[in-house]
Amino acid sequence: MPAQPWGFLRHPRVDVRKRPIAERLRDWRVVLLPTSAADAGVQAARCMDCGVAFCHAGCPLGNLIPEWNEFVARDEWRRAIEALHATNNFPEFTGWLCPAPCEPACVLAINSDPVSIKQVELSIIERAWAEGWVTPLPAPVRSGRRVAVIGSGPAGLAAAQQLARAGHEVHVFERDDRIGGLLRYGIPDFKIEKPVVDRRLAQLRAEGVEFHPGVEAGRDLTGRELRRDHDAVVVAVGAHASREVDLPGRRLRGIHQALTYLPLANRVQAGDLTGSPISAAGKHVVIIGGGDTAADCLGTANRQGALEVHQLDHNPRFPDVRDPLTNPWPQWPRVHRTSPAHEEGVVEGWSREVVEFRGDEEGRVREVRTARVERRRDAAGHRDYAVVPGSEHDLPADLVLLAAGFVGTDATPLLDQLEARVDPVRRTLLVDDGWATTAPGVFGCGDAQRGASLIVWAIADGRSCAAAVDRQLMNRSLLPAPVRPRSRPL
Repeated sequence: MPAQPWGFLRHPRVDVRKRPIAERLRDWRVVLLPTSAADAGVQAARCMDCGVAFCHAGCPLGNLIPEWNEFVARDEWRRAIEALHATNNFPEFTGWLCPAPCEPACVLAINSDPVSIKQVELSIIERAWAEGWVTPLPAPVRSGRRVAVIGSGPAGLAAAQQLARAGHEVHVFERDDRIGGLLRYGIPDFKIEKPVVDRRLAQLRAEGVEFHPGVEAGRDLTGRELRRDHDAVVVAVGAHASREVDLPGRRLRGIHQALTYLPLANRVQAGDLTGSPISAAGKHVVIIGGGDTAADCLGTANRQGALEVHQLDHNPRFPDVRDPLTNPWPQWPRVHRTSPAHEEGVVEGWSREVVEFRGDEEGRVREVRTARVERRRDAAGHRDYAVVPGSEHDLPADLVLLAAGFVGTDATPLLDQLEARVDPVRRTLLVDDGWATTAPGVFGCGDAQRGASLIVWAIADGRSCAAAVDRQLMNRSLLPAPVRPRSRPL
């Protein structure tokens, strides 16, 4: 299809199609259906090629969105993947998983539906894999320098690939038995199937990255050994410390953190287990939390055959459309959103909190007492939630899943051994403007220093951190650095 300067006036936005609910609840295959090349071309033709492309500001990676939209609209797919890979190591990860902050920043979003950027991105990379255009890019010259990357999530993998392409010998250490971090064991298969991860790992191996699964840094490999055997260490361990709820009855059986529950379901799909020891089959399920992790628990519980699922969020329900006065474009729209998991069955409870867990004589949870809450701010501006007297309501609960967010990194032994300082409040790794921690030769990136965030930020952090490491090792670097770190030493 030739470029269409007025495509945004001629073509409506068409979102990616999804498999029927009744069908997808019977398996764990990915929910979204592929977009045809013709349909992707039409959606890409809606891009206005703005003089000031605000989609760039919405994307931490600085993706060349108008450029690859133009290439897809012209049916120049090989040029499209070159433009996409210029800024993003793993566009299939973001294409499947990113909430696409670029889309509400699209200029069309001022008074119309934005370009379906994420759909076009995914179409480009899947076409590239199908055509064999994604090939290893090993460094032509080796530097003789050796770098350890701790953690194999999106940030660690992005840093590892960039450093390997710069010519360094890169070793990635992962405490789980397989590489991939939360891509492997935290995110369900119905959102990203694991062969999508495996094919990219094969590319990294061919580029010289060496993976060491089943090695927990700080226990199996000490911080002293890491610093002794490597010229630099990149800490990309994520922010896996789950927020706890200190409520009466918390120790009853049947109450689990999301990151205990979700990996077991993934291991069933990987063939490690015949069935999950924590299953929602035939149970009344209560999920506490309103983010992506809660939605992952919801989709998993429904596929396991939950009798009913209640999801509780202490925040009030957002409006369906943004308020142009308090939440104008191009700010991230504070509106009510649903995921495909919500379409599959849930009872939502807004402005509600659990105040007590109740169990049976055998010590298993059987009921939760909830109450309506009002969101307030104290004198310092901090949010607080006050229970409304007389608003209590009891819900049956055979399984309670805690998905109330994360409170920093859980790699304390490693960071203590490395002598890398941690923010005492946010419990994240402190780094300076150059991604360096307080320990010489040790760098930090991704959720470990930013706090739990989006996959697109993790990849951007990994790329920028790699550039900083390369610069320290070689006194210069040609690697791109799309973002700056969030935290800095006190």
